[in-house]
Amino acid sequence: MITVARTMKFIIKLFPEITIKSTPVRKRFIKVLRKNIRTILKRSDEGVDVRGTWDFIEVTTSSDDPIVLAEARDQLSHIPGVAYWMQVTEYPLTTIDDILEKALPAFRERLAGKTFRVTCARQGTHDFQSIDVEKQVGGGLNVHTEAVGVKLKNPDVTVKIEIKRDRYFLETARGEGLGGYPLGSMEPVLSLISGGFDSTVSSFLTMKRGIRTHFCFFNLGGHAHELAVKEVAYYLWSRFGSSHNVRFVTVPFEGVVEEILKNVDNSQMGVILKRMMLRAATSVAKEMHVEALVTGEAVAQVSSQTLTNLAVIDAATDHLVLRPLVAMDKQDIIDISARIGTEEFVKNIPEYCAVISKNPTTKAKPEKIAAEEERFDFALLDKAVAERRTVSVSDIIADDLTREEVDVVDHVDQGEIIIDIRHPDEEEIKPFSMSDREVMHVPFYQLRTKFAELDREKHYLLYCEKGVMSQLHAMHLREEGHDNVGVFNPDKK
Repeated sequence: MITVARTMKFIIKLFPEITIKSTPVRKRFIKVLRKNIRTILKRSDEGVDVRGTWDFIEVTTSSDDPIVLAEARDQLSHIPGVAYWMQVTEYPLTTIDDILEKALPAFRERLAGKTFRVTCARQGTHDFQSIDVEKQVGGGLNVHTEAVGVKLKNPDVTVKIEIKRDRYFLETARGEGLGGYPLGSMEPVLSLISGGFDSTVSSFLTMKRGIRTHFCFFNLGGHAHELAVKEVAYYLWSRFGSSHNVRFVTVPFEGVVEEILKNVDNSQMGVILKRMMLRAATSVAKEMHVEALVTGEAVAQVSSQTLTNLAVIDAATDHLVLRPLVAMDKQDIIDISARIGTEEFVKNIPEYCAVISKNPTTKAKPEKIAAEEERFDFALLDKAVAERRTVSVSDIIADDLTREEVDVVDHVDQGEIIIDIRHPDEEEIKPFSMSDREVMHVPFYQLRTKFAELDREKHYLLYCEKGVMSQLHAMHLREEGHDNVGVFNPDKK
């Protein structure tokens, strides 16, 4: 007897702004979105089928395995360009009675003790109206289930039916998408990322808008600071932008900061530091053929971000500077950070203040800035750019493994303890346990504080699915003096 694997279908609704584009632009955006969805979903479901050319995109999984479906739902909720997704069961359209027959077993348990309504969206030419489907199916469900009754406004359950010409779909689950435009549908940018609330949220917003976003980090606080920023950059990419590879550029800026501290007037240091960063980022962007820079600045949030100062700062570059947060309140930025999952990263990034002015200028004068910069040795800026390190975000740990050795093992010895550092949402999708070994669950954002409380006489192995975050956190802990930590990767090659 041959067993045929069951599949499951998802209907992907487009971000509304895509649907109002001209026909050629709309088709291009849908093509890009279709490719992005396929690229991401194929990592966990090699046989996934993605198609669709105009109104919506259909995704058919090769399996109805709960883990495959859970991963698909999670991934579809974080792909730019998706307004929302529906998990559906598809049937050929025959009669309204057949729709009721299929809806009864699908919704009987969900309707028990609940109020409900039926909605029908229909495309094509039929000998009935959508209201006919809603009345007949709704009436049948009301009679043949233990539902409390029909309630057209704010019901407990909405039974959704979509008819597409000669077939129909019963919706069994729905989730919100990220919105925005498909990643890669716009020109790329280089985002100046420090790891704080502002730069991480501004990077997310450009990614959501369909912009392939590379990262540029100015290292002012040493290796630990760099590792922490790489973690949050990797998270942003893996969560919202992994359909496209991007680069992470580290520019060593300690020498530049030292030169500013020695030779620049105290009140002008903040503005000049920002100008030096823009100059360096522009040099990097030109070599990468990137035409715009992104910063996390918001008007008047700090002294260097007055309109006058921002104008003087921008004069240091001939590149377009995008500021997605320019009119946002700080709390709005923090709220977005919490929603997208970067807040916990930011809380654990080491603070480092490179330049603190006692009386920073809020109205920088170009001539004053020019006079101060005449005392700056620009050879140091050129040296910093020349010594930059560039690594693919998808392989972000490669640059650090040459400087810090972390033990990665594919087995667990007696007495060793595994710490699953994944986000609780990821744990829920793919639970991890070992029958003969102790497994602790400490999410990455609590690891730095919790690890110090553990027994130093025991050896711990950090675990995450791909082994990237676990290696970065192990390196971070080792730099803080914890030599009783390694990495467990059962798929180690």
